[in-house]
Amino acid sequence: MIEIRTDPYPEDGALRRLWQVAWSSAGPASFQPILRHGLTHVGAFDGARLVGFVNVAWDGGVHAFILDTCVDPACRRQGIALRLLTQAAETARTRGAQWLHVDFEPPLEGLYRQAGFRPTAAGLIRLA
Repeated sequence: MIEIRTDPYPEDGALRRLWQVAWSSAGPASFQPILRHGLTHVGAFDGARLVGFVNVAWDGGVHAFILDTCVDPACRRQGIALRLLTQAAETARTRGAQWLHVDFEPPLEGLYRQAGFRPTAAGLIRLA
């Protein structure tokens, strides 16, 4: 059974393993600064193994931002991402966020709509 945990502060090795299978990347040198500076983060665990993750960054005020939603490919299509997003939104709300933003690619629109997100116009500049 998959357990959803708020602010589990997973070790770098656990996040690196998930990043590798979910994004084909090792991720940052250390995830700890990201975890410490965010509004919240939520993990999905199969026993002790991290199988899903979402980070909620924020502006220190009323705007929060969903980042890095990922689920181990072996565990997808079980509703884990939706559970992560639901818990992230609820935690952000209780911690004072009034707006929760997310950017996503078109194939993920159904997931984010199911989680309650609605389309809005936005702008983007690629800096690197």
